[in-house]
Amino acid sequence: MYPTIVDFGPVGIHSYGLMLATAFITVVFVIQSELKRRGFVPELASTIVMAAAIGGIVGAKIYSALLDGRITFQEIFSTSGLVWYGGFIGGCLAVIIVVLRSPNPFLPTIDIIGPTVILGYGIGRIGCLLAGDGDYGPPSNLPWAMAFPNGTVPTDVPVHPTPIYETLLSFTFFGILWSQRRKSEATPGALFGASLVALGVERFIAEFWRITPRVLGWMSAAQLFSIAAFIIGIALILWMRSRPRVAEGEGSGNLASETCENEGRKPHQRSRRGKRRR
Repeated sequence: MYPTIVDFGPVGIHSYGLMLATAFITVVFVIQSELKRRGFVPELASTIVMAAAIGGIVGAKIYSALLDGRITFQEIFSTSGLVWYGGFIGGCLAVIIVVLRSPNPFLPTIDIIGPTVILGYGIGRIGCLLAGDGDYGPPSNLPWAMAFPNGTVPTDVPVHPTPIYETLLSFTFFGILWSQRRKSEATPGALFGASLVALGVERFIAEFWRITPRVLGWMSAAQLFSIAAFIIGIALILWMRSRPRVAEGEGSGNLASETCENEGRKPHQRSRRGKRRR
């Protein structure tokens, strides 16, 4: 494994950080392309990903500190203790604030974001594999079992390469969700709900091949959170489907029309006013 790719003494390029950067850049590109296709403000993509990154790190650190019972300056700003579901909550809150304050429609925009969370998660797990950071599973005799003697959490015993499982599951779920994005435009919010379901299923399955502490019988804390994400996702899908469906052609949204409606006038009224000014 390669926890550090290039070492410049006190500064280096680490595999986990490199894959996180790759995930952020990829997600920005995908969100920006989809926002542009649907007629929304594409420049919002970088702001969304930046908010998710900052909110995710802060949420992960705070959650980790709460679990450890050590809410100190050193604990919050250390490089360890990033709990993924704390990061998910923090990232979601930050993104919701950004989207609500933007000119883009809320539900269609989070529908675009939802599948990309799974995509970015899968790319990030490649960083976990390269770093050997302890996200692997129990010992295994399978042909693809791997040892991590040079990992940040080393082991000489072949174990389940759980990050590979998670990456494959994440890419599969992303592909399924992304292929359905056009069909789901008539029901804004449903695709985000489906993303929560997929995220919950993916992590629930992966936890069976991770050496994480069990908090409730055979289940880990991550699996309990996965169940909650699954239930919330199903509830969101049912709620969105119970609402009046968006007419065909309206799901993609028209930013100019929505802006005019927010201002209390129709698009053609604004155009006439503009002609009078000229």
